[in-house]
Amino acid sequence: MDPDLWLIALTAVSALWGAAAGALLPRPAYRFAVDEDSPWQTTCPAGHPLTGPAHGWLGRARCTTPAPATATAPTASPATAPSDSTAPTPAPPTPCTYGPSTPTIALLTALVCATLALATGVRPELAVWLLLAPLGVLLVLTDLKVQRLPDPLTLPFAALALLLLGGAALTPEHAGEWRTAALGALTLGGAYFLLFLIRPLALGFGDVKLAVGLGAALGWYGWGALYVGTFAAALVGSVWTVVHAVRGRAARRQLVALGPFMIAGAYLGLLLEAYAA
Repeated sequence: MDPDLWLIALTAVSALWGAAAGALLPRPAYRFAVDEDSPWQTTCPAGHPLTGPAHGWLGRARCTTPAPATATAPTASPATAPSDSTAPTPAPPTPCTYGPSTPTIALLTALVCATLALATGVRPELAVWLLLAPLGVLLVLTDLKVQRLPDPLTLPFAALALLLLGGAALTPEHAGEWRTAALGALTLGGAYFLLFLIRPLALGFGDVKLAVGLGAALGWYGWGALYVGTFAAALVGSVWTVVHAVRGRAARRQLVALGPFMIAGAYLGLLLEAYAA
């Protein structure tokens, strides 16, 4: 088959994978959106138990039982109501939904996976990026919601990045090195740990754990990729801060979720370096 047709087919399959995986993210994003000392969400906003596959972690971000309506039609006093009047009809129950829009998240994840496929091509590390991409989107959703990066997400992200890239290094036609991936994890994780010690109010320890996984992914393509991804994260964060300041939405000493900027920078770095490799 023509190489261009292979790339088109691979991109289409990657987009379908991203859409399918992204459609499952709103529910865990809702369940993870809790304070550090709080247990995971076990009920929807209306109090219905979250049931389904994987002990309720997989499924639609919508309850099968609608939430009871809070508003009803006005009723007339029995003493004054006309004899031929009918009983008022209560407002229909409203559907119980939670979390971000499922089509939006599915489209976003599909776009991320498709662009990674276009940049990486048929090289074996693409399988690693496609497995990590939905987890990265889930981390972004959670951090934006509660400014928190839970250990059940950051630690598997780092472990999977190192283990899967180790497997990719054993296959032919790969374009990276596992040694620099491991060193990148140590370097970026260590840099963020140092920043955490210097200014613990500026970033959380979850950002340090996330940096380990992102450092492994970027380090796969070398030190240049690690620099590009780190610089891109700082650039995206700076642009966001300036835009919010101009629009009057930035408050002094306001805590900012760094995870989305870190992941966005790593994503841009991977695109550039995978395409150039």
